[in-house]
Amino acid sequence: MTAGDERRRAVGARITRLRDQRGMSLSALAREARIGKGSLSELEAGQRNPTLDTLYAVAGPLGVPLTALLGEDTGTEGTSPHLAARLLHVEHHPDGSTTEVFWLHFTPGGVRESPAHGPGVVEHILVVSGHLVAGRTGEERSAGPGETLEWISDVPHTYRSGDDALAVLTIRSPAAPA
Repeated sequence: MTAGDERRRAVGARITRLRDQRGMSLSALAREARIGKGSLSELEAGQRNPTLDTLYAVAGPLGVPLTALLGEDTGTEGTSPHLAARLLHVEHHPDGSTTEVFWLHFTPGGVRESPAHGPGVVEHILVVSGHLVAGRTGEERSAGPGETLEWISDVPHTYRSGDDALAVLTIRSPAAPA
């Protein structure tokens, strides 16, 4: 078994465990995540390589941060068109909240549309190089090197870059529902 196979199976097992803990059927999660039931079944079985977009779509209805699905190993990577993300750190706070820190590389010309995350989730992005336009859909702002953007990400939001851009993203999620 390759490392990729192991990763897919681990992600699938996490999705299944969290779905079961919440008493959600496969159909209900697929519907709320707006992905096909067959696709979700293949993800849970470890037969499909999940994209960041799919993982975010599933994490939202489950009320968990992305790393609850991806795993918390430093260096874990996820990709979607025009974006590569590498996990740098996960911090679990005494109040039950979680902070995830990612290194992002945006390639030119793409728009990454992110679905809504859970209530109270806050994203903060520091642009290291290049330029980004990001934020809640319809409220995006631009930032260049050394500048930051922050928004509550409980609604769809986007990231867009006209050039190669590097950034550090922190996502602070409140305690997961019981």
